[in-house]
Amino acid sequence: MEFLELFHLEINGPMVTVALILVLLALLKWYSISAFSSLEKLGIRHPKPLPFIGNMTFFRQGFWESHMKLIKTYGPLCGYYLGRQMYIVVYDPHMIKEVLVKNFSNFTNRMMSGMETKPVADSILFLRNKRWEEVRSVLTPAFSPKRLDEVIPLISQACDLLLTHLKPYAESGEAFDIQRCYGCYTLDVIASVAFGFQVDSQKTPDDPFVKHCRRFFKVSIPRFVVILILSFPSIMIPLARVLPNKNRDEVNAFLSKVIGTVIALRDKQAEEQRRRDFLQILLDARSSPSSVSTELLDNVRQDAQDGELPTHQITSNVQQKALTTDEIVGQAFIFLIAGYETITNTLSFVTYLLATNSECQEKLLREVDQFSERNAELKFSTLEEELPYLEMVIAETLRMYPPAFRFSQEARQRQPPFTYLPFGAGPRSCIGAKMAILEIKLTLLGILRKFKFETCSETQIPLQLKSRSALGPQNGVYIKIVPR
Repeated sequence: MEFLELFHLEINGPMVTVALILVLLALLKWYSISAFSSLEKLGIRHPKPLPFIGNMTFFRQGFWESHMKLIKTYGPLCGYYLGRQMYIVVYDPHMIKEVLVKNFSNFTNRMMSGMETKPVADSILFLRNKRWEEVRSVLTPAFSPKRLDEVIPLISQACDLLLTHLKPYAESGEAFDIQRCYGCYTLDVIASVAFGFQVDSQKTPDDPFVKHCRRFFKVSIPRFVVILILSFPSIMIPLARVLPNKNRDEVNAFLSKVIGTVIALRDKQAEEQRRRDFLQILLDARSSPSSVSTELLDNVRQDAQDGELPTHQITSNVQQKALTTDEIVGQAFIFLIAGYETITNTLSFVTYLLATNSECQEKLLREVDQFSERNAELKFSTLEEELPYLEMVIAETLRMYPPAFRFSQEARQRQPPFTYLPFGAGPRSCIGAKMAILEIKLTLLGILRKFKFETCSETQIPLQLKSRSALGPQNGVYIKIVPR
């Protein structure tokens, strides 16, 4: 007080208010830029971030176009900020290998926004530390060649339905959007393999399962809410968690109930009556705890054989603990989330490239015919070993239109797909790529045995793209199919 009297200042209400406002503004300014020094400290080039929102305005054209512009401007190792969250972009194949294979132990847990709810929060995508290892030890055997052979008949059944729906288009010669057909087909496969029952989503679009799955993917957050969440996560995320979300809650409750009903039914059935799908494989693991050796990355074993990694980094013995019902439901949800859009879009891109590159399609057709003559029964091993050109077609498609990061021998030799990584995240559930590639191969094999693709006046050349959660065709893929 005496100090203030020296300057003839008196404390009153307005003065306190002004002082508090100035302090608040100073704190607000500090908060608006305090998160934007990390990339600079690491020596990683990036666009200049704006207060609060970071580089969100940089992505107004979509993630695909903006990432390519980012890489072209700032190099193969660059970064950006979405709100206060830092992201690092890696575009160089050797650097990607260093990060995701040789130094995978530095990228232990995936980034979590704090808004994850059950059952997704119990999936392998978001489980943490020791529990992730335990669940992964259960899932890894589920994607062995022997287990994948068991689900091939289920995928083939869904593929037969797809061929039935494609036949009228082949007979009429009309152009149509094949992406829509692939979307229905992928949903049928997910229902059959992950949720344990058959559905024909193209014939019965009003089926409750189909309707709830489509509702699941139509959930969207208004842009201004996204900006608020990214800019003020410590306030907005807890608020978003407690606010009611009727659509999300109804979808989660329905799908959880569906799986719960199937699980209850399976438990009452004799072993020989149970359907051999992914869900049953997880249920079988509940009653057979054991110590298993789990591969932390699918690529590590091959790299070790090449002499690039010491053997002790490949595997770790993990005591297998039974999955809870919530965790089983969570893995089924991941099939839906990770499989639907990416597989639908990849099949659409492959079809587009084959239709617009007739020489490549003819070469693939010859391989398909030769394979069909040699193999009456479909097995995972034969699909892996005897369709090298189909493997190349899929790898090249993923290189040109990467819906998600995938390591392959073909892709390593060519211009790489980029991957954008949250700081501290890694590709820990890449075992699902085996199932995805298997489904894509079976689908193309089934279609190309009977039909071939052709362009038409409605075919977009070049194809216009959209990029939200995954890269996909903006207006579908319009083609004609011709009987062989």
